[in-house]
Amino acid sequence: MLDSAYSLYKLIILYTLRKVDFSLTGTQISDLVLGQGYTTWLHLREVISEMLETELISTKMVNHTEFYSITPQGIQTLEYFRDDISPDIRNDIDAYLSKHGYSMRTDASTWADYRQTGANAYTVHCVAAENGSPLLEISFTVPTETAAQTLAENWRRRSQEAYEALIRLLG
Repeated sequence: MLDSAYSLYKLIILYTLRKVDFSLTGTQISDLVLGQGYTTWLHLREVISEMLETELISTKMVNHTEFYSITPQGIQTLEYFRDDISPDIRNDIDAYLSKHGYSMRTDASTWADYRQTGANAYTVHCVAAENGSPLLEISFTVPTETAAQTLAENWRRRSQEAYEALIRLLG
């Protein structure tokens, strides 16, 4: 039996991370947990911090974004306490992941950033990855910050099309 609501919040996070086969951003975890009304943002931050300290989850920083994954210790903990998550909560999480899973995967595996590299030059670095391994990395140099922003935003939305077009063109 669970000792506190905080333990339940931990199990919710562990269950969610175990259900997906990719790392989640803090925003994605927050959207799910807060969107379902399970707890407050402050409590969620406290729980995540404690889970990192006790190595139930781990983080990796990619492009100024922190990605969270379940650890082997987290998997063991979840297996031991899995029945302490009510079927209703498991169903809520499963339904959320079913509805939002594709966009969550895309958001977590596709990113772009840019930086100024000269007086009239910006370099845009774009990445599409799968399971943490890059499928495609490409950099562009453009003359304005506006062009760099546009390219980065469009990459996030259309990277799959770009990847497929390059494979067709070069394959």
